Parts: sequence; C-alpha cells; structure tokens
Amino acid sequence: MKAKKVNTKTTIGVFSASSPISATVPVRYERGKKFLEGKGFRVFNGELYGKRDFYRSGTIKERANEWNQLLYQDEIQIIMASIGGNNTNAILPYIDYEYLKKHPKIIIGYSDTTALLLAIYAKTGLVTFYGPALASSFGELPPFVDLTYKNFEDIVCGNISIPYQYPMPAIWTDEFINWSEQDRGKEERENHWVCVNRGKCCGRLIGGNLNTMEGFFGTEYMPEIKEGDILLLEDSLKDACTIERTFSLLKLAGVFEKVGGIILGKHEKFDDNGTGRKPYEILQEVLDGRKVPLLAEFDCCHTHPMLTMPIGCMVELNATEKKVTLMEEPLD
Repeated sequence: MKAKKVNTKTTIGVFSASSPISATVPVRYERGKKFLEGKGFRVFNGELYGKRDFYRSGTIKERANEWNQLLYQDEIQIIMASIGGNNTNAILPYIDYEYLKKHPKIIIGYSDTTALLLAIYAKTGLVTFYGPALASSFGELPPFVDLTYKNFEDIVCGNISIPYQYPMPAIWTDEFINWSEQDRGKEERENHWVCVNRGKCCGRLIGGNLNTMEGFFGTEYMPEIKEGDILLLEDSLKDACTIERTFSLLKLAGVFEKVGGIILGKHEKFDDNGTGRKPYEILQEVLDGRKVPLLAEFDCCHTHPMLTMPIGCMVELNATEKKVTLMEEPLD
C-alpha cells in the first residue's frame, strides 16, 4: 500500500512521539518549521507542541493520541516526526492502524521513529519513509539542510524517474554544535561510500535504527525479515561494544542468513573504544565470513545530509559500484 504523491502546498503534521524538542530546544524546532514553510508547505503542530513531561513530550497515551489526531485530519497528508528519542515503542499498541489502512499518508522520520515506521509497515503494509525530521534535519543550517531537503522533495513530490539512483552527496558532517547556540553551518567533509563486500542484489528495503529495533524486535510490530531483503541499518552515539551486541542480536535471530544485502549508514560520533575499528569492520566480524553485498557509510542516518528511503519498496544494491537504486515508485 502506498500514499499519494504530494506537492509543496501540502500540510505537514508534526508529532513528538518521544523527546519534547519543541519545549527543550524551541529555536531548533521553529527554524525547521520556518524552513519548510519557506518552501511552501503548511506546518501543523501536534497537540504536544511546547509541552514536556520530564524526558518525554507526554504520557504514553497522550503521545499516541497526538499521532492519531494528526492522522484523522484529512488536510494533513504528511505526518513527520519532530525528532526521535527513546520511547516511541511505547505508543505502538495505541496507533489506529485500521484507520490508516483506509486513509494512507506519508509517514516520515528516523532514529527512534523507526519503531513507528516499521510497526505501521508490519500492521498495514503501507510504505513508510526513513528520512528527515522537522527539528533535527530541517532545523539544520545550509548547506546541509538544502541537500537534505532536495532529496526529500524529489521523493515525496514524485520528482524522480524509476529506476532512480540515489546521488552520493559530495559533502557530509557529524560536527557537534549546541543546538541552542548554533549560528553557522557545520564543517564540510569530503564524502565517500565504502564497498565492504562486493556484489549486486535486488530486494525489499527494510530496517532503520539498530538501537530502536531492540525495543520491539520479535514482537508483532517488527516486520518479518524475508529471504532476499536489503537491510538498512544505522545508529548514533554508540560505542564498539554496544554495536557488536546489536549486530550479534541480528545474527542470533537468523537475520543475516536471510538478507540479500546490507546498507550501513554513517555512525554519528562513533566511539571505537580504542580499537581503531569502524562499525562496518565490527559487522564483518559478526558476519563471520558471510559475503553478503555490503555498502557502508551511506547517508541515511543521523549525520547530515540525509537521503529519504522508502521502507517496503524494492531497491537494487550494487555494493561493488557503490550504487543504491530505487526500483519502484514509492508513492501513487
């Protein structure tokens, strides 16, 4: 199932399923809202805008209700996360999946929003989008916000031709600047994708944030990983011992024996625990000789810029040539 393509006059409804970013760093939230409005979009704040319940935006049911209320409004065609957090998995039992089946919309976000994106896909079959969030992505400054926006608009407005090969951004960054004080664009680094294991495959794109998936893995809200799937994985602010554990969870669950290929995103501010190893080198050890096509340092993650990836669509991964190609229309 797919939502319909939109245009830049569309209304975007913004939800906060975990972190209360509109209350804690309002300057970042408002800058993201202003940026999208400057592109022509109408931006509608969810009910928890400006609210905070300690580490979260509201109670579990308040957060679920905020999301459902955005869903019920016909004029809203894109439902976008304000940011991630740690507790989106708590709202999964309370989402109105049956209504969404009858009224499909573009659902987009990343990081902790992985829980909602994959749960919706598992429960409804609706293609969801691993992509930018209002505050964390569109609250960034040029040049990176413009690069993120270009791919976002191309995908959601249907400005692409299938097959569509994702462009590798020329530059990237994971420089940290306090969001409340940021007054300049972040440092630009030359970009490279890394072929870890050669090969070419085509399959359904599935996955998201590793740490978030641990919070609902093995439940009815996690889609079954099927033979030949292309697994998208990324994480942020973790260390080597932690990602060895999460990679190993997937191996123990038999995931790596099924997938046809792996796309590993850049890891924001990775702590190698003094090993000198990169995340893809740790993943290689966990794979233990399984030569599944593996492309690493991909730009669909917590770093900037961010590409927009449709969960549930067919993609072709050519790790040898460092290419990722969308093989079907993600929207009707």
